[in-house]
Amino acid sequence: MYIPFDQLPAQARLWIYQASRPLTAEEQNEIKPLLERFATDWSSHGKGLEASAELLHNQFLVLANNESTTAASGCSIDKSVNFVREMEQKFQVSFFDRTQLAFLNGEEVQLVGLNELKNKVAAGEIDENSLYFDTLVNNYGELQAQWPKPARASWLSRYF
Repeated sequence: MYIPFDQLPAQARLWIYQASRPLTAEEQNEIKPLLERFATDWSSHGKGLEASAELLHNQFLVLANNESTTAASGCSIDKSVNFVREMEQKFQVSFFDRTQLAFLNGEEVQLVGLNELKNKVAAGEIDENSLYFDTLVNNYGELQAQWPKPARASWLSRYF
């Protein structure tokens, strides 16, 4: 069962997939109904999930499930991964490249290669206050409260 993203309970579980590039307005218009259809049909062992899906900052595909109603099973998570892989192929974008880190730079998402991080920190281009999009956020409440969050409040703190 689809529920609007902004009506998710704080404990709703999230899966965040970061695109390797910003999605165009045309791509977003095409993806949004596909996301809603997926969330509507998403199920676990034949039982519909109370799910939602959203595109954030033109770069993040977010799937969500209200786990207090029905927990996502391994099979249902596999379905979601397959769905995201289909989106990759359809739109020629990667959602599984974990070597790119995303920061908020003004109003834009800036991608920084993991291999560039130390140099960017040394040059002062990224510091402990830089806003980082942590794709490991677990639930909707965390997303609302601290996303993006200062790099010092994430696993990146070891670089400062």
